[in-house]
Order: sequence, then C-alpha cells, then structure tokens
Amino acid sequence: MTAQLTRKQMRTVWAETVVESLDADPRLVVLTADISSWFFWEAKKEHPDRVVNLGIREQAMIDIAGGFALAGMRPMVHTYGPFLIERPFEQIKIGLGHQDVGAVLVSVGASYDDPSWGRTHQAPGDVALLDTLPGWTVHVPGHEDEVAPLLRQAIAGDGRVYVRLSERANSEAVPVSDGFTVLRRGSRGVVLAVGPVLDQVLAATETLDVTVLYTSTIRPFDHAGLRDAVAGARPDVVLVEPYLRGTSAFEVGEALADVPHRLRSFGTWRDREARVYGTAEEHDRLLGVDAESLAASIGDFIS
Repeated sequence: MTAQLTRKQMRTVWAETVVESLDADPRLVVLTADISSWFFWEAKKEHPDRVVNLGIREQAMIDIAGGFALAGMRPMVHTYGPFLIERPFEQIKIGLGHQDVGAVLVSVGASYDDPSWGRTHQAPGDVALLDTLPGWTVHVPGHEDEVAPLLRQAIAGDGRVYVRLSERANSEAVPVSDGFTVLRRGSRGVVLAVGPVLDQVLAATETLDVTVLYTSTIRPFDHAGLRDAVAGARPDVVLVEPYLRGTSAFEVGEALADVPHRLRSFGTWRDREARVYGTAEEHDRLLGVDAESLAASIGDFIS
C-alpha cells in the first residue's frame, strides 16, 4: 500500500516561505500580533531586528509597518483577518495608503474557517473593505502549493498586497497566473471560482454546460479574461467567492459594460449574520455554497 502524503496547511507554507525569505532578502521584516509568532522563534535568533511580535496591538502594528516601509524595508504583517483588516482599517488607510507605501498583509481565519471562535474571528467583508482603497493587490490562494509563489512575488515587490490564507483548500493546485485560468469550456454561461471554493464549483457544475474560470488573484480583476470567456458562451455569469456575496460584482459590471449580461453572486450573506457555531461545512450549507446547493442554484440560473 502506498502511504498517503500529509498535506501542509497554507499557514505552514506561508511561515516556511517567510523564514527562507528572511535569509535571502535583507529588506523583509515580519510583524506579528501573537498569532503564529511561534513559527518564527528560531528565525528571530538569526534576525532579531527583523522579526517583531507586538502582541495584540494591531493598530500600532500597521503604523509600525508603515514606518518600516518609509525606511526602505518590506514589512509583512500577520494575524487573523478581522484584527488585520477591520480593526486597524484607519491605519491601513492612512499609514499605508495615504503615505503611499507598501506592505504585505497576510491573514488567517478567512470568513468562517473555525466557527467555534465566534464572530470576533470572522472577516467575510475584508476584501470588500479593501476595495474602498486604491492600489491593493489581493491574492486568495485555493491550495497550499499556490501560497509560496504568490508570497515570493509579493515580497519581491513594493506595492500593497493582501494575501488571504484559509485552513480549507482545494484537492489540487492550479498554476498561479495573473488572470483567470480556464478549467472547463461550456456554452450556457461562465462560472468564476475564487480560491478555496473551486472544489465545490467543479462538483456543482459537473453536468452543466458552462465555462469554469479559476483565480487565486482577484485584484486586479482580469477584465480581459472574463470578456474572452463570455465571448465563447452565453453572457450569464456566476460569481462564487469565499467572502461577502457580490464583492466582485462591480468588477464584472466594469468588464462587461458594453455586453448585455446577467449575474448571480454567491458568498457569505450581506443582509444577516450566521449566529451559530458548528463546522465550516455546515456554514457552507447554511449559506448555499456547498456543492449540492450551488448545483441547484446555478442550474436554475442558466436554465
């Protein structure tokens, strides 16, 4: 019997990649807020001035990242999504954006990876919130093998980058690219899957005559890729994102501004909260983004 390899979590791949990059890139500085700081205990011995755990001081952490960036360093900032994007949003807006300096923000927790922590550890509106600020690149890897190339690209640059890690992952990786990857061709519509919802989308559309697009980079949005896909299919677009429903709807509208089309969006609710615990898979069913629910909804939409 062949032994099955144990897959690493995205967060583990992130930490390993960052430790390697600390050795290779003297610009890189890592800022944590207790969360995941244990990954860097050994690296801190080698780079005491470039591995800093600030405790639960997230607003200060962002402004300190801005200071490092102004000094020519490349700050990477990490904690749970709500503590990284929502709590210090003013500092992101001013300390990074208004000062026009770059940083790499890396979150864990996604929208509801571990619901037992409750609403305080959930940030389904994080990408939508960053959409109110200019100049952000947003990566949403769907597999652990997509994490390292996205991170290395982000570390090597100077811009403002958000990497949204998840504890959930697709069964297979898709090669990282700047735009959409076509995984299936069809004629009755286009379904766009972002990051770790791809397995559900592929299962849901298995018997449907639709084109399936995938991306691990949702900002900037690949307008040309969507237009190319719609040109070969009926202009009905289904958007499945692992965060707030309709977050990229305005981008679809921009891409197809001169193309009459219909759009259906799936993701977390906008008009109410899921005030329950349970498992992430139970939240999928509640929100209608599990494979069975998506199959029924997408089938009704394209028919």
